[in-house]
Amino acid sequence: MKILLFGKNGQVGWELQRSLAPLGEVVAVTTDSAEYCGDLSAPERLADTVRRLRPDVIVNAAAYTAVDRAESEPERCRAINALAPGLLAREAAALGSWLVHYSSDYVFDGSGERPRRETDPPAPLNVYGATKLEAEEAICASGCRHLIFRTSWVYAARGTNFARTMLRLARERERLTVIDDQIGAPTGAELIADVTAQALRILPSRPDLAGLYHLAAAGEVSWYGYACLVVEFARSLGESLAVGRIDPIPTCEFPTPAARPHNSRLDTAKLQSAFGLSLPHWRLGVERMLTEILER
Repeated sequence: MKILLFGKNGQVGWELQRSLAPLGEVVAVTTDSAEYCGDLSAPERLADTVRRLRPDVIVNAAAYTAVDRAESEPERCRAINALAPGLLAREAAALGSWLVHYSSDYVFDGSGERPRRETDPPAPLNVYGATKLEAEEAICASGCRHLIFRTSWVYAARGTNFARTMLRLARERERLTVIDDQIGAPTGAELIADVTAQALRILPSRPDLAGLYHLAAAGEVSWYGYACLVVEFARSLGESLAVGRIDPIPTCEFPTPAARPHNSRLDTAKLQSAFGLSLPHWRLGVERMLTEILER
């Protein structure tokens, strides 16, 4: 199996290099790759890369993820998040290849308290969410064999993330305020990558499993609860922190250019049933990530 991976240096792309390696040859590219183009804003070169390599599977882990900046750069966000995946889907269809693509809970409006199912109607609140939805629609319209994984609150030990930010602030400040009315499940890049590899092992014998799936860790928490866990666990490892209190605040007290969904819960029953998976609780992955960060 030959796998073409876009976004190799991102949080999910980095872990995919590890998880996909046992499946076959992985050609991993990024925006500055020399031989093959990994720049999703360069459609002609992108198509040429796919045609030259003729992969069995295309995995697109590249994306425009600056949610607030997207409000002032909608064209660039759309080119990377919507137009490029659509092009990859059409190229995959022409080759008979599989396409794996990652989407987001931001395709929903975040209303209610029930975990969203794959069949629930989307209604994005911001430019980023709208471009992720457009990509999903383009992939489905292309007729290519595909897997789309919607996920939420992605983190990894590598790079910046919410936990690292909380740790930095907890060392500097005696009091923190964190939003408590946005609910989701922190989902590790490792988990996303491992589920992807598991699915790709099964697909050759079960092509009927193609389609859209929700992929997130089990359980739920607010950003406030997440921050409390980070501080509590860091102290249990002997970390010296200045913070004495963490106070919850509503979203309205922390305005941002892009509106955020209050409900980021995703129902993963379809994924677990189709691929025989049991998704771990979000806390397990976060504690593992924190241990890796703090014990380096």
